[in-house]
Amino acid sequence: MGGKITYVFLATVLVLVFGVVGMEGVLLLLTGEPAAMAMGAVAFLMPCVGGWFLWKNTSFARRAHRLAAELEAEGGLPVDELRRTQGGRIDRDSADEVFALRKAETEESPEDWRCWFRLAVAYHDARDTPRARKAMQRAIALHAGRPVSA
Repeated sequence: MGGKITYVFLATVLVLVFGVVGMEGVLLLLTGEPAAMAMGAVAFLMPCVGGWFLWKNTSFARRAHRLAAELEAEGGLPVDELRRTQGGRIDRDSADEVFALRKAETEESPEDWRCWFRLAVAYHDARDTPRARKAMQRAIALHAGRPVSA
């Protein structure tokens, strides 16, 4: 729950910053000076791009959370079988072993969103965030019944 509160707080602060930057952009656009108007256009555009990025990330997180809740209800969430260091970090070799199992499971059932979800968790545990995100996007698409390209 603490992670959600932090996310909402930071997203709210970010939206407020977007508002201030956007207003400054409008004020710069109204000056009539060519250089200030150019900076104002960029300052006005930045919150739009940032808002789109925030929206995409928030919707991705919500869809992934829904999949996790559904998988938990089915009893299919991956069990934490990873060894840890004394400091509590995941042992890299252990993460690689679990990753190999999850990858084999996904290769056997490439159209099962559950396998892709568990593979995404394994990628995350192996500290490969870009591939974890792609695997989770694939799980979301398969769950929604959307076509997925290889």
